[in-house]
Amino acid sequence: MVLSPLDISASALTAERVRMDVIASNIANATTTRARLVNGTWQPYVRKLVVFEPRTPFASYLAQAIGRQAEVGAGVQVSRIVDDPTPPRLVYDPTHPDAGPDGYVRLPNVDIVKEMADLIAATRAYEANVAAFQAGKAMLTKALELGR
Repeated sequence: MVLSPLDISASALTAERVRMDVIASNIANATTTRARLVNGTWQPYVRKLVVFEPRTPFASYLAQAIGRQAEVGAGVQVSRIVDDPTPPRLVYDPTHPDAGPDGYVRLPNVDIVKEMADLIAATRAYEANVAAFQAGKAMLTKALELGR
């Protein structure tokens, strides 16, 4: 499993990229009051969250099938993207076209500050995995040079 460290970093890069895309979508829809029609009523956008899980490569399934020790630490993958269960924000604005009879507008449950903090964390994780990938690549290159 010589390429395993590169594969682990690559899986994390892919997962973090999906996470950044979902965060960008949340930020872009922070004021979307008409995202989906439910029972004839427009509902606001609902914040999305990314759920990661350990990735099990085919080699692990094969090893288990023939009774060998399965590979540990095979990376990460996005298992699903779920809706945040937090209720929508209510803002009093009777002049808004989507205000209810009471004058309140149901806005998405997106908190820009929280999204920006998540985006910074995802960016840092992405950068860390780029560095790990580069270090692994450099070590493999040096190992190949030693073999000459």
